[in-house]
Amino acid sequence: MSDLSSFPINKRWPAQHLERLQLYSLPTPNGVKVSIMLEELGLPYEVHLIDIGKNESWTPEYLALNPNGKIPAIIDPDGPDGKPLALFESGAILLYLAEKTGKFLPSDPARRYETIQWVFFQMAAIGPMFGQVGFFHKFAGREIEDKRPLERYQNESKRLLGVLETRLEGRQWIMDDEYTIADIATLGWVRNLVGFYGAGDLVDYASLKNVPAWLERGLARPAVQRGLDIPKRP
Repeated sequence: MSDLSSFPINKRWPAQHLERLQLYSLPTPNGVKVSIMLEELGLPYEVHLIDIGKNESWTPEYLALNPNGKIPAIIDPDGPDGKPLALFESGAILLYLAEKTGKFLPSDPARRYETIQWVFFQMAAIGPMFGQVGFFHKFAGREIEDKRPLERYQNESKRLLGVLETRLEGRQWIMDDEYTIADIATLGWVRNLVGFYGAGDLVDYASLKNVPAWLERGLARPAVQRGLDIPKRP
């Protein structure tokens, strides 16, 4: 049985199933990337809700796992060489799980790197820009009288959706007919932008054809539907 006692997080969120991968998360656009991936893979895992509304990601136990204080993070008791491995950053976790299982990442080297570049596109561009739209349109930023910040992120998000729209022309998924971690990384963010953030009109989402069809295909996957609600919010 794996020994997780060396991880301080186990003192605050103790593992009941030590042999299973441990997920520390909340169903945000970043958090659901990993829960969707785990559901798609069918790997046994145990989930721990990290309530960011109560600043639980800034507790000493959580910071010992992720010094950046963000969700999600994992501990895999069966990591490389059979030793426990702790990881944070959703993109890194997706890549790790894909390589561990040989799924949702092409084996061909050129297509593998092409997939990874689209994961990085989500991490570096879509996530930060869409998140800023949410802040300035739905949350505290909406009270700021100067609307230039919102306009800046609105225009950039609209441009990024255009990049994705072009990429999906004639394709079922970002990597042609192959569903990959590039789709898993991006689905939750597009869903959040037009759903929870209510920013569809801001980014002219209705004018798009390929992105909405791709999102609908993704949301129709049973594993995606399950992963979007893991862990259940308090």
